[in-house]
Parts: sequence; C-alpha cells; structure tokens
Amino acid sequence: MTEADQVRKRINELYKKKQEIGLTEAEEAERKELHKQFIANFRAGFKQQLDSLVIVDDQGKDVTPEKAKQIQKKKFLR
Repeated sequence: MTEADQVRKRINELYKKKQEIGLTEAEEAERKELHKQFIANFRAGFKQQLDSLVIVDDQGKDVTPEKAKQIQKKKFLR
C-alpha cells in the first residue's frame, strides 16, 4: 500500500468516526494535517500530468505550446 493510499484510508477512517461519534482535538488536528498532505500530493500528481501533456492536432502535428515544451525539456520529458 502506497503512502497516498494510507493517507486516504486514514482520512476515510477519521471521517467515518467523525460522523458516528465525533473526533477528539488530536484526531481533528490529524485529520486536517492529512487533508493538507492529500491535497499537496494531488496537486503534485496533477502538475506532473500537465507537464508531460503533448497536444496533437487533427493532422498529427505536435502543437504543444512552447512554454510547455521548455518545461518538458527541463524535466527530460522531451
């Protein structure tokens, strides 16, 4: 199980407990921290997907914007 899976699982456990009986202050703080971590991981993964995106027109020509191409070259994706 990856770290992201563990974070998601724990967030879900805390959510379920919050709905059933409520959370202690420590658990609420843990939930907030895990949520921040989850969002940061999501944003990093989404940015990686966008950075590696190649846009191709109907004729098969690469029309990826130059700015994106430069980012891809810096990350050795091109």
